[in-house]
Amino acid sequence: MEARAVTVGVPVRDLERAIEWYRAAFGLGEPDLVPMEGLAEFDLGAFWLQLAAAPERAGREGLTVNISVADAGGLRDDLAGKGLEVSELQRFEGVVEFFALTDPDGNTIGFVTELA
Repeated sequence: MEARAVTVGVPVRDLERAIEWYRAAFGLGEPDLVPMEGLAEFDLGAFWLQLAAAPERAGREGLTVNISVADAGGLRDDLAGKGLEVSELQRFEGVVEFFALTDPDGNTIGFVTELA
């Protein structure tokens, strides 16, 4: 597997408020991407910072990590073939394909292929 990029996701209660807070705290401009409602992404060079409207998880479940790969579907099938716990492949037409791998402790790592 070759990672193309890494995205660190932060669940937030109020997306607009969080965007303003992160912009002020880190001296950022407007989000680089708003791929769908409820998500805003900033390209920080070494990784992407993704703010996700998820009030039920904000401050409770912590950060998420998503790794960009060339073929999320193929990687998912490969990992499932090894007997590892993976979610179903989700496709958001014109945006991304995504699945999650769960480790033995219940931690998840997301894998994503950009479709745009």
